[in-house]
Amino acid sequence: MVSLLGSNDEILRYLERSVRSDVHVRGNEITLSGTPKDVADTERLFNELIAVVGKGEPVTIDVARRTLGMLEKSGEGDESPAEVLTLNILSRRGRTIRPKTMGQKKYVDAIDEHTIVFGIGPAGTGKTYLAMAKAVQALQAKQVTRIILTRPAVEAGERLGYLPGTLFEKIDPYLRPLYDALHDMVDPDSIPRLITNGTIEVAPLAYMRGRAQPVSTPVLTPEGWRPIGELQVGDLVVGSNGEPTPVLGVYPQGEKDVFRIRTRDAASTVATGDHLWTVDDGEVKTTAELIEGLPEAGAYRLPLLSGPAYLPARETSVDPYELGLRLWDGCLDTVAAGQRENEAVGLGRIVRARTEIPGGLGLTGVCPDTAFVPADYLHNTHDVRLAVLQGLLDADGRVATLPGSSVGEGRVSVRYITPSTQLRDDLRYLVRSLGGVVDTRVRNNAHTLDIRLPAGVEPFRRARNADKYRAAGQACPERHIVGIEPEGRAEAVCIQVAAADSLYVTEDFILTHNTLNDAFIILDEAQNTTPEQMKMFLTRLGFGSKVVVTGDITQIDLPGASVSGLRIVRDILHNVEDVHFSTLGSADVVRHRLVGDIVDAYEKWDAEREQDEDQRPGHGQQRPRRTDRRSGRQ
Repeated sequence: MVSLLGSNDEILRYLERSVRSDVHVRGNEITLSGTPKDVADTERLFNELIAVVGKGEPVTIDVARRTLGMLEKSGEGDESPAEVLTLNILSRRGRTIRPKTMGQKKYVDAIDEHTIVFGIGPAGTGKTYLAMAKAVQALQAKQVTRIILTRPAVEAGERLGYLPGTLFEKIDPYLRPLYDALHDMVDPDSIPRLITNGTIEVAPLAYMRGRAQPVSTPVLTPEGWRPIGELQVGDLVVGSNGEPTPVLGVYPQGEKDVFRIRTRDAASTVATGDHLWTVDDGEVKTTAELIEGLPEAGAYRLPLLSGPAYLPARETSVDPYELGLRLWDGCLDTVAAGQRENEAVGLGRIVRARTEIPGGLGLTGVCPDTAFVPADYLHNTHDVRLAVLQGLLDADGRVATLPGSSVGEGRVSVRYITPSTQLRDDLRYLVRSLGGVVDTRVRNNAHTLDIRLPAGVEPFRRARNADKYRAAGQACPERHIVGIEPEGRAEAVCIQVAAADSLYVTEDFILTHNTLNDAFIILDEAQNTTPEQMKMFLTRLGFGSKVVVTGDITQIDLPGASVSGLRIVRDILHNVEDVHFSTLGSADVVRHRLVGDIVDAYEKWDAEREQDEDQRPGHGQQRPRRTDRRSGRQ
């Protein structure tokens, strides 16, 4: 009874003032008297408060007031106030975060049940705070791998350069409310580490839109390489598993500062500072974050193809393995079969029955320093590409130990030496297209290639080499970033692909992406987005992600006659499945009780003003604009 009625009966006195029936308490008995309806309403109120006490939660005057308010406004099918007030989202340092109104409970449930939720309502209704709590809950439960918090700020986006201080100092005032909520829910000492490793990203909306590559950047498609600027929705590109995946969206980004990302195996590509990269064991970082974290060469490891890249079959006139064998000396049309056999025996190389090489392959007269793999063999199915590679390596490749290792330590590669720059590049292409890497160095006008292939891809057919390779323990291929330098400015575009990890293959078989997977993303103050910004933000959604958009359409700060993206998005998306709109009102305000009264007063004033406007003569007709005679302005 003490828990229910409060110290010195303070809660009982509040309830006596708030209900229409008479309340009498003697010992552990509560007696109600009044009309049947008043008694029934008061009985339900006490039963709800008893249920709260029964779940071990304290009853305060605020809890009693909210319970009474929920009962007065509850409809058929609404949940019990006790269920609302005892739903725990997060607990930290003895403090529990939970919904406090029926509207908040429905909002929280909608976040659980839908991928995209819009929380629209006045200030003080807990839109952002509860969304933040659900984000932290999802991160702790490993339902997502990162949290992204953003809000629009015209000054922080378009006019940032005019503000004093560092980048962090410029954007901090606009993002401070998000940081404050975060500090309530996560150990403050861990927040810098979570931000540094990319688990939590806090940035203005303007900094989320530049994830792009220059329009001339090659992207691998089933038909070969195409500039990313030529791709359209529905086109196919190659994903990280080597299989085709459709393009879901193409978003021009205008002219941007771009950077060249270089890897240890001499691969490179160009992207904007905010372009996303999956590195190490699944962390997602922007180019700018990679630059800051590169005090040492090879600080970040990029993913490689998990399967051979898909390319359609092309007709070939020579067995691809035979072609690879015959390319080793680079003089396919000049050496007689007998002479070739004598030379090969002396060098310990494989010799097969001589096959005529058709002149259409362009190999007539080719010498060692100009040898190459014909295009129909280079851009063919993975079986053809692997057969050509195996022929080349069986003819002139050998198992080699990587520097600082010994045989049996799993640090061996396949070494191939050629004087031909083009054959070097073709070998790189073959190996990279199969998920491997090639380290190259030049000595005495010859290119030495150390080739590492993924498990399951056999470099040799010849038994002696194959057995030695397996026994030595092959080195796993890895690709590390070793440098990032400015590349000027370029017209840029970003694409969204349907692959589960959002990765696609760009030049040199580098894997990159620009959508947000496995993330809980909150867009706060969304009433200050333009329709274009809202579309840009929503189309960043990746697989396994959840989005919560919050805002108050009565507090739009956009300049001039700009239209709020939050005002029109309901009309655009109201029929889209898995998108939910939660509307919160004055009854959901959880600040000082006066805030709810103020919201109600403003809503009443707005309604009366709109009614007066409707009743004025000539309403709906365009008024003539007045002209200032001195300036001529209207």
